[in-house]
Amino acid sequence: MGNEHSNSKLSPEELRELEDATYFDKKELQKWFREFMKDCPSGTLSKDDFVRIYQQFFPHGDPSQFASHVFKKFDSNANGCITFKEFIMALSVTSKGTLDEKLDWAFSLYDLDGDGFISDREMLDIVYSIYNMVGNMLILPKEEDTPEKRVSKIFLQMDKDRDGRLTKEEFKEGSRMDPFIVHALSTDFDSTKLEQKK
Repeated sequence: MGNEHSNSKLSPEELRELEDATYFDKKELQKWFREFMKDCPSGTLSKDDFVRIYQQFFPHGDPSQFASHVFKKFDSNANGCITFKEFIMALSVTSKGTLDEKLDWAFSLYDLDGDGFISDREMLDIVYSIYNMVGNMLILPKEEDTPEKRVSKIFLQMDKDRDGRLTKEEFKEGSRMDPFIVHALSTDFDSTKLEQKK
């Protein structure tokens, strides 16, 4: 019974730590924690469950590849599951962070191999997964109607030194002029939508 209680509520220390580290206030953190524990009684969110949540948001497409990329970013210790702390820390940046914080987070998502650059292959992997996720929900202009065309356009606009890879600075500068990138990565969850996966 004592173990159940410890999982039903954040300790005062945990609350303070998360209030200091995120953009959520005490009440929001408690609400998110209750919903997280309701949906993830074990205290962790698996990759499969994470993908199912994305499927609720994108029923007309296949979000599995994109959700897998995002899962890796949320799973900051790379142990194969997301704790509440990992979840709320990433959610804080993606839903309430400054544009600069969101762009840093987005850059790290696109930089699949973590080498500090985004190659055209990495960009294509992410853009392809976004196109699969949204399915036929988006009508795109002819010059962007395939992932390959979109990536070519992005690199033409952003790769200032034409070296075939984007630095963080090139990515952030170009993204500020292309809100599609930030918008596509903004996870704007509503805690009530976590319940829909049941």
